[in-house]
Amino acid sequence: MTDNELAKRDKRYHEGPFKKLFNEILVLFLKLISILPFWIIYGISDFMYVILKYVVRYRKKVIMENLSYAFPEKSEQEKRKIANAFYHHFCDFALESVKLHSLRNKEMDQRVLVNGIEALENYGKKGISVILLGFHYNNWEWCSSIQRHWNTRLVMIVNPMRGNKALDNFIAYSREKWGGISIPVHKSARVAIDAATRKEPIALWLAADQTPPANSKFWTIFLNREAPFFTGPDKIAMKTNQPIFFLHLKKLKRGQYEANIIELFPEPKNTAPNEIMLKYIQKMEEVIREEPAYYLWSHRRWKHKRPADIPLTL
Repeated sequence: MTDNELAKRDKRYHEGPFKKLFNEILVLFLKLISILPFWIIYGISDFMYVILKYVVRYRKKVIMENLSYAFPEKSEQEKRKIANAFYHHFCDFALESVKLHSLRNKEMDQRVLVNGIEALENYGKKGISVILLGFHYNNWEWCSSIQRHWNTRLVMIVNPMRGNKALDNFIAYSREKWGGISIPVHKSARVAIDAATRKEPIALWLAADQTPPANSKFWTIFLNREAPFFTGPDKIAMKTNQPIFFLHLKKLKRGQYEANIIELFPEPKNTAPNEIMLKYIQKMEEVIREEPAYYLWSHRRWKHKRPADIPLTL
């Protein structure tokens, strides 16, 4: 199915003339914001923090509920402190993602430090593709810039923006300006298999913590709650035997990050059933518990209830 056919079948992709005009004006506004210096960008972020937390009270109930389940051992004061830090970071993330559109190579290299690319590059030199597992933590949008640090093509698996082509193009440009390419999620398996067949190495980057439908066949415990997961990374790895890496983005200070690329499975075909997904979830939990404020707590990650006929994988 082509992208155009998908858009026609899914009414959520429809964009009428007035909505299209509004979206184009919005993107023009974002482009103007993106050229502002960082001290103004963070000034806007501080203002957004006040509005989101105290005026809009953006998803406060969802955030506090998620934190209560994830950290039952913490006091209410500790959880409110994490929530407050999350609001600050969330506003920074939103403005930094807009700023990404106009950032230049040298400045980006100074703001995202990269560790652990040697193993990944060694596979690339042998014509072997890899799978890079990330998640919605810290500023995952800035991770697209790590393409500048290796020769293997970074292929980013994304969900296209529904009903807003102008914003979709804006985001795609920001992600792809460093040399990587964006691929819709429904094409991920095909792209990985094609790369393995042609022996043209790629780094397939997946944010595999997205929320699948309730009838997903893989459910496990994630941050003390039952949660379903897409098993695409597991299936692709088992079919292609492409080594699996974990991407841990650590925040050093405001506007500066450190990307750590960690090898998890050099030979996925030798793993036990579900071992890949369980290890990935374990790594996510370790990172989140170390610095919880930077996870996307406003996401309704646990909105589904496990069907009775689907077992829990532990």
